[in-house]
Amino acid sequence: MISSKLSRRSLLHGACVAPLLPLAGCLADGAPAGIVSRPTDIRIVDVDHQFEEFVYRAPYQFGGRSVDRVTILNVNCRVRTGTGREAWGFGSMTLGNAWSFPEASQDAGLGAMKALAGELRALTAACDERGHPIDVFRALEPQYLKAAAALSRTRALPVPIPKLCTLVVASAFDAAIHDAYGKAFGVSCYQTYGPSFMGRDLSHDLGPTFKGEYLDRYVPSAPRATMPVFHSVGASDPLEAADVRARIDDGLPNTLEEWIPRDGLIRFKMKLNGGDLAADFERVIRIDRIVNRAQAARGMKDWKYSLDFNEGCPNVAYLLEFLRRVREATPAGFDRIVYIEQPTARDLQKDRANVMHEAARLRPVVIDESLTDLDALLLAREMGYTGVALKACKGQSQAMLMAAAAQRFGMFLCVQDLTCPGASLIHSAGIAARVPGNAGIEANARQFVPKANERWEERFPGLFTIHDGVMNTGQLTGPGLGALPPRAI
Repeated sequence: MISSKLSRRSLLHGACVAPLLPLAGCLADGAPAGIVSRPTDIRIVDVDHQFEEFVYRAPYQFGGRSVDRVTILNVNCRVRTGTGREAWGFGSMTLGNAWSFPEASQDAGLGAMKALAGELRALTAACDERGHPIDVFRALEPQYLKAAAALSRTRALPVPIPKLCTLVVASAFDAAIHDAYGKAFGVSCYQTYGPSFMGRDLSHDLGPTFKGEYLDRYVPSAPRATMPVFHSVGASDPLEAADVRARIDDGLPNTLEEWIPRDGLIRFKMKLNGGDLAADFERVIRIDRIVNRAQAARGMKDWKYSLDFNEGCPNVAYLLEFLRRVREATPAGFDRIVYIEQPTARDLQKDRANVMHEAARLRPVVIDESLTDLDALLLAREMGYTGVALKACKGQSQAMLMAAAAQRFGMFLCVQDLTCPGASLIHSAGIAARVPGNAGIEANARQFVPKANERWEERFPGLFTIHDGVMNTGQLTGPGLGALPPRAI
């Protein structure tokens, strides 16, 4: 176990100074002189990317922001193994600029992310690193961050492109590489996280106390059969019939009360804006009352809540007073709260006064927007955060590494969404179904942009349409990330 007294600096130093030695094995086809690789190493041969656009059926409000459309980045990547075998992989992610780059306007933020995708494609295609996909991402991430900084200057952005935003764009490329890697060997990528495939152990990324350990110790290859789905209740979503101003006649529910029996919901994620304690309190109390009424009609007695402020709380005192009021008004509702997500500002270095020790004694408090690397995780832990929200949109490589670190620390784990449709939801669900102790998965594309799921639903029954409040994740055992055969899109 990593000592709680071990400093972030010393732990990271151990990770940074670990030598990246050449791996023993055969000479890769076309490898530069002196570069030795194993038969299980890959190198990138070709990369391309495209965009898709969809409009939401209804706006989604979170953290004081409202989103009504999505741009999806799709990436195809061809890799070659040390023995010359080739395979195509596919990665997909929504460009959630309102969440990952809130300082910029919609047009400026999205435009920067699309331009950055082109820069990352060129860097990925030119990458000559050989190894496991995590080795490749380790080499590419610094180049990606430099490209984002350069693009910020050339586009005269109001602030530099944040690391979180860069990770979102990079995640589609990282996913495509993991997907191609698994397909090259005919296995799920989750079966490649042990020493048979990985030439470097976790100490290279997580520090010396992980010496001799591999991801397969922390992330099993087989998915759980089902995962409970946290239904997202947006900050402006209609809760009951009286809230509906103009009904959407597309065959889907218009209110939370209608969604509950349709999907058999048992998990609810409440989006709260923060900044108005009375409004946040009343929103939670009202949701609790409506859920109780709907569940009583179904004869249900067991369900859970999560609370997500998306950084909206001005300080930890706000959160503590909010929780006090909720506990007093609805003790049973308070008891149903499983965790609280990112209550205050994402920049923890600038927010050191807002420690979460007292709040975390009441319920697990998890970081989401703050989690961009191991340093951020360690700082959050110092500040009293007791959990992490893993997301496919931060990259498969990072999700796996942070899952390992969080487990070593005994932290609470959950998997969150970025309104991920299609292949990105399959990717996210694959993570959720394998990370031990994960509390559930958010899957709100079915609520806000179901059009983007249409071509996937028949091939993955029970994944995009929820029954009895759970997602059918046991089917996610195909090669790579399990989303598509090579070059299907």
